[in-house]
Amino acid sequence: MTSRQAPEEMSVRKAAQRYLRRRRADATEATVKSWKYRLKLFVEWCEGIGLDHVGQLRGYDIDEYYEIRSAKVAPSTLEGEMWTMRMFAEYLEQIDAAEDGLSDSVRIPDINPEDRADETSLSTPAAMRLLEHYRASEQDRASRAHAFLELAWYTGARQSGLRTLDVRDLNARYEDGEQSWVEFRHRPDTDTPLKNNRRGERPVGVPDEVARVVSEYIEGKRFDVRDEHGRKPLLASAQGRPTENTVRVWSYGATQPCVGGGCPHDKNPSTCEWTQYAHLSKCPSSRSPHPIRTGSITWQLNQGIPPEVVAERVDATVKTIENHYDWASKEGRWRRYRDRMEQRQDYVDQLTENQDFDNELN
Repeated sequence: MTSRQAPEEMSVRKAAQRYLRRRRADATEATVKSWKYRLKLFVEWCEGIGLDHVGQLRGYDIDEYYEIRSAKVAPSTLEGEMWTMRMFAEYLEQIDAAEDGLSDSVRIPDINPEDRADETSLSTPAAMRLLEHYRASEQDRASRAHAFLELAWYTGARQSGLRTLDVRDLNARYEDGEQSWVEFRHRPDTDTPLKNNRRGERPVGVPDEVARVVSEYIEGKRFDVRDEHGRKPLLASAQGRPTENTVRVWSYGATQPCVGGGCPHDKNPSTCEWTQYAHLSKCPSSRSPHPIRTGSITWQLNQGIPPEVVAERVDATVKTIENHYDWASKEGRWRRYRDRMEQRQDYVDQLTENQDFDNELN
């Protein structure tokens, strides 16, 4: 009869693998992948100092790892790593593989919202200049780059969400005088999951011109292809549905400032290597999908759309938007505050009018 290994005798590597298997049932693949990378760094550190078993872990070890990582990564990155560490430590306690209270020793850095925010967002003026160019250009209008930017800016969707879209997910109703919308669907069985699974499914309304441009792209410049599951990707490559990395490259190309005018970096677009496909990301002014999402969310809030509505449109929580995406200027925040105050005063005036009307009836 073979003896069972005591939980505390598991190696840190084996314990991390066990934890990740447990979490796959209640988390998306992308989230598990990020946890796997963070724990990989911790496992390698433990092995490097000769820490063989999880039962050897003490609060001092966790604090030592915190000090080492804090000197190497940004505060927002450290925060994510330490939250993963705390969840891992809680799991070890639950299965009696580590001493009670280990998770309490995992320090979470207290950082300012500014440290979390992404200052490299696509600004509203830059986005509007690009969209104005694309819409007026005989050559570039309704191109894939144009359709991508219209969808990315007006929905604020994640890169992974844009990749999931099929032709059938565009519901263009502008000819009927109705609201057009894009439908985001969770389809993991055919390789297009949404970050938040079915909770991320939602219709997102778009202006008539956005629906018109995307319709023109589908009818004229979209590659007439299907993916390996027989579906028709909306943003299509010649081979079918693009990978997320391909979508990222498309984003860099679509947002280069020289697309719609002069170069702010004193480069000649005809000879600049940054305009070549392999070097699009090197242009300091080009943006990947995440900064477009950040800029879009800020713009939507500045347009007066309530945070709760923006959160629903972009599949995020209000708190997440405030901490990670809302990078409005002080003037923009003041304008929002003023508009809300005026709106509240309108409500008060309406209540007063209704009260006076009630008095007249009495």
